[in-house]
Amino acid sequence: MPKLEIPRKAVYRLSLYYRALQRLKANAVETVSSAALSKAAGVKPTQLRKDLAYFGQLGTRGLGYSVSHLTQTLMEALGTARLQPVVLIGAGHLGSALVRYRGFEKEGFEIVAAFDADPERAQDVALGLPVLPMEALRDFVRERQVKLAILTVPATVAQEVSNELVQCGIQAILNFAPTILQVPDGVVVNNVDLAIELENLSYFIR
Repeated sequence: MPKLEIPRKAVYRLSLYYRALQRLKANAVETVSSAALSKAAGVKPTQLRKDLAYFGQLGTRGLGYSVSHLTQTLMEALGTARLQPVVLIGAGHLGSALVRYRGFEKEGFEIVAAFDADPERAQDVALGLPVLPMEALRDFVRERQVKLAILTVPATVAQEVSNELVQCGIQAILNFAPTILQVPDGVVVNNVDLAIELENLSYFIR
């Protein structure tokens, strides 16, 4: 499937639809209406229909969407139809926990290696994959054609490491460092700041 120019917020909602479709498949549901799917994903039916219109006519009037066909369409669009390699930078406590999490593979992502400034600190056997020195990053990324990285390094070195990732050819970064990264056009960064999320929740329970 050729890459479509879809707004970033719409891409996020595609992931919500995909999760909802997976639940429907697990319950042996074969077709779903736009109203039912939008409710399962937590969006308005008009928004769902607008988002899915990027892919042409997918539903059938009176019957709804084929769960199997729509799932495959979204997998192709999101690039998860085939296992996608990911490198993780920073094999500390958080990085090690993410490496051990097996849920990524179910969603089409495989952490193929971890990199750390002090690779001896992490136990290769315990993590189940190699922990390599940062000097090996460039060759590894190019040889394996990796385009996606997870960044779990201290904020003080996050920008420096992200610069190196970009130079290696990484096109997308999931950033757990509590800092805003400056990257060139064409490189996408998603920030995960757990403290900000907790502060947001704290506001509502005051």
